[in-house]
Amino acid sequence: MSIDRETARKVAKLARIAVPEDRLEPLAGEFNAILGFIEQLQEVDVNGVEPMVSVTPQRLKRREDVVTDGNQPQAALANAPEAREGFFAVPKVVE
Repeated sequence: MSIDRETARKVAKLARIAVPEDRLEPLAGEFNAILGFIEQLQEVDVNGVEPMVSVTPQRLKRREDVVTDGNQPQAALANAPEAREGFFAVPKVVE
């Protein structure tokens, strides 16, 4: 896949980036270089390679998966515009 001047202009517009006319050709070249690198990455055989969290071996800290109320109901309701009986009170929207 090759990016031309018009495609670079369209990508810049979609990204809401102001690119002067004289910079569209170099931008298209940069896009092509990025796509070329992605094509190189697709050639790498990654079968049997485990996904990594970091380049250094480490185990993620895990916590017990238990549903709780957060033990801070008063703090959670402190910013509520209105609360009743320990719950957020919201206006009725369905008749």
